Amino acid sequence: MAMAIRAFLIFVLFLSSTQFCFSLYEDQVGLMDWHHQYLGKVKHAVFHTQKTGRKRVLVSTEENVVASLDLRHGDIFWRQILGTNDAVDALDIALGKYIITLSSDGSILRAWNLPDGQMVWESSLQGLKMSKSILNIPKNLKANKDDLILIFGQGCLHAVSSIDGEVLWKKDFSGQSIEVQQIIHSPHNDIVYVAGFVGSSNFYVYKVNAKNGELLKDNNVELPSGTYGELLSVSSDMFVVLEDTRSKIVMIDLKNEEINYKYSHISDLIKYSSGQAVILPSRLPGIFALQLNSHSILIKVANEGGLVLVEKINDAAAISDAVSISEGQHAFAFVQHEDNKIYFTVKDVDNWNADLLKERIVIDNQRGNIEKIFINNYIRTDRSNGFRALIAMEDHSLLLVQQGDIVWSREDGLASVVDVTTSELPVEKKGVSVAKVEQNLFEWLKGHMLKLKGTLMIASPEDVVAIQAMRLKSSEKSKMTRDHNGFRKLLIVLTRAGKVFALHTGDGRIVWSVLLRTLRKSDACERPVGLNIYQWQVPHHHAMDENPSVLVVGRCGPSLAAPAVLSFIDAYTGRELNSLSPAHTVAQVIPLPYTDSTEQRLHLIIDVNQQAYLYPKTPKAIDILQHEFSNVYWYSVEVDNGIIRGHALNSRCNREVVDEYCFDFRDLWSIVFPSESERIITTTRRKLNEVVHTQAKVMTDQDVMYKYISKNLLFVANVAPKARGEIGTATPEESWLVIYIIDTVTGRILHRMTHHGCQGPVHAVFSENWVVYHYFNLRAHRHEMSVIEVYDQSRADNKDVWKLLVGKHNLTSPISSYSRPEVITKSQSYYFTHSVKAIEATSTAKGITSKQLLIGTIGDQVLALDKRFLDPRRTLNPSQAEKEEGIIPLTDSLPIVSQSYITHSLKVEGLRGIVTVPAKLESTSLVFAYGVDLFFTRIAPSRTYDSLTEDFSYALLLITIVALVAAIFVSWVLSERKELQDKWR
Repeated sequence: MAMAIRAFLIFVLFLSSTQFCFSLYEDQVGLMDWHHQYLGKVKHAVFHTQKTGRKRVLVSTEENVVASLDLRHGDIFWRQILGTNDAVDALDIALGKYIITLSSDGSILRAWNLPDGQMVWESSLQGLKMSKSILNIPKNLKANKDDLILIFGQGCLHAVSSIDGEVLWKKDFSGQSIEVQQIIHSPHNDIVYVAGFVGSSNFYVYKVNAKNGELLKDNNVELPSGTYGELLSVSSDMFVVLEDTRSKIVMIDLKNEEINYKYSHISDLIKYSSGQAVILPSRLPGIFALQLNSHSILIKVANEGGLVLVEKINDAAAISDAVSISEGQHAFAFVQHEDNKIYFTVKDVDNWNADLLKERIVIDNQRGNIEKIFINNYIRTDRSNGFRALIAMEDHSLLLVQQGDIVWSREDGLASVVDVTTSELPVEKKGVSVAKVEQNLFEWLKGHMLKLKGTLMIASPEDVVAIQAMRLKSSEKSKMTRDHNGFRKLLIVLTRAGKVFALHTGDGRIVWSVLLRTLRKSDACERPVGLNIYQWQVPHHHAMDENPSVLVVGRCGPSLAAPAVLSFIDAYTGRELNSLSPAHTVAQVIPLPYTDSTEQRLHLIIDVNQQAYLYPKTPKAIDILQHEFSNVYWYSVEVDNGIIRGHALNSRCNREVVDEYCFDFRDLWSIVFPSESERIITTTRRKLNEVVHTQAKVMTDQDVMYKYISKNLLFVANVAPKARGEIGTATPEESWLVIYIIDTVTGRILHRMTHHGCQGPVHAVFSENWVVYHYFNLRAHRHEMSVIEVYDQSRADNKDVWKLLVGKHNLTSPISSYSRPEVITKSQSYYFTHSVKAIEATSTAKGITSKQLLIGTIGDQVLALDKRFLDPRRTLNPSQAEKEEGIIPLTDSLPIVSQSYITHSLKVEGLRGIVTVPAKLESTSLVFAYGVDLFFTRIAPSRTYDSLTEDFSYALLLITIVALVAAIFVSWVLSERKELQDKWR
């Protein structure tokens, strides 16, 4: 009996101490991370709604994505992400089974399989001249090799087989100096007409044999005046274009292979017209649309070039292309937008007396204006024509509208994140439970039994699903309050569309979103651009009754001379608290490490006129800045000129109108790199909020080195002028990479190193006293990563214990950039297998936890690499003391372990950036990666040494305790019985 009890106890203890080690348990997927897929702003859309197969819509976007979407729910069937420089120019369907895309300025033609998105074939179209890209696919293509896809691009007309992508013939127009704008291929004959302009007034038409590309005839006519805008085809033999004054419409007729033209004054069609006219690119048979001020004018081309005003639409947001609804009958749609309502109207091209459809749809007023509309028709149960519309909005979101309602919507603006910051969630007030889960005893026991089955690896697939749902429910990761460990936060992101989203770190859901008025196109701001987002107010003392806020900085145009725009947003509600359109520009924003009495953080906005503006504009902010006036320094980088300058505040601006928040500044120093030998490609500095736990680093044999810790250090990477291009554009002899570490207060160069035969692109991360950078070695034909660590020699004498005891040390003396630092550096280089898109370092609350490098690879995954692999002190044969210190033996390459990918098997397509945020739990760092997709997770570089893991089995612990108590009781009873028996003997 005693032996059985001992065996049972050993078995229970074994189970309680055993860890089943995997990179990720099946039931843990989605517990600590989330991954959301997006597309971007839609440029082209084609519906595929045949009776057989799934109904879908094919789209291409500004993020170079080609995708197939489920027409019922908006889910992604498949998608393909092209290269960064491989923009999609056109998209269409061929043979009813291939998706044809033309990209890279008309140089690459691809066919994708409609059901699964696999590439069927790819053709490279060569040419010598940049030109407009045109894709022409006849709508009656059949599955035979004689059918042609016509492409104009790179100054050449190509005929490509729709079966296998073979280029059948090519006609070069680069020598004719013509800007081709239209291609017409009639399906009834083998003639192709190529039309365009030489200059702005000489109209040319080339007649080409579609079978062999032979030039049959060319004809031209010189118009009396120049033209404006694109040439639009309204039929197989009729074109329209605007005259250069934009007051007349030019109609060009090709009947009987003769070119005739006719001018019509817009004022003859529209009385009291004013403003600049624009021909809209909508393709309507026999009709074209003219945009005039806020009106859209539909004009029909009658016989012999006569123009007839069909309809004048007030405030039309967008007009669709025509779709065929029956033999010889076409319909098109236009939408009007008013506040939060959409008026959707469908009309017959040939019959304007009645509307085929007229609906009103209510939408979210934070989506902005309608930018594009694509329609599709279907047959209702009563055999009448129904219509659905795919609408692309100003905020890059996508809506499908049908039967007067929004069927589904997609927030694809999140595919173009520009900048990210974070905000804490509200504090949970006492007595208020945001997410209370009540369970009875049976549910409690059932849950622990499921956990036990999962631990023992005997859970069925249904049990695994139940365990995962239970963990998601019990984790409370989606509560809208702060948690003790600091895992729950708000990720506040700014998108290219000028929209700000707040994402919950628990599951990535959108808490709120706001389309900023200051970043919307208007008469005062024609091309707004969002630049950055900053923490503006972070209440600590008044966290219970005040909300944090963020500052969004933008400008009214892509150039530095465009005026600045500022928005202040409540981080909890998304309400725009205030917006400013100051008269000055914005070249640089400097967040200062000071806050005023309302806990608003001070910012300096630097304009292009050598002036700095203080925000917030409050007397308390001025007092703080005046007190710290001599401690404010910053730098600027002029990449084109190869100059880095250091600046400091000088005095208030000398103006006729006094502005006490405006300051002049002076240049303290400048570094001019010789343009004939070096060009700046990358600059990196430390995070301003990074925490360093200790300055001392204990070496081998109890030796100590002191890190040179300064927030004023700047890493600069320069390359040879010939090596600025892509890899392989320069020889190793013509390439070199020069690395600098510069003190931005004094301009002193602390370290300089040259890598011969190397070139960029360079990606770098600066943390504590070290910098890691990635580049390409042309001699070795491999990527490399190098590390530089900077140490402070002026504190080397502090190793004497007696000096420390009697206080004769300089550890507490302030570090000044003006005292010439005695620094030494240690560096080392390693080969690295992958190309890199981004590099970031983990950050924790106290800086105690070991560092990991988060590397965004060319495969759009994020790799976690221990910083110890990039220790410059690694040697081939480390001593025993070095091994005890943690020094890894030296290898020429950095290891890449498949289990080290924090994205697991997922991809963050189009990866552009990685952001790390410390949690309150010292062991944990929060990681957010963004691109076309978004990914969030939390990692523990030194494992969770300060907390229990999510998969810790409380049920098994309880069973173990109960078993131990029972075993102790049974052992005690048996012992007492044995002792009694011994006494009776």
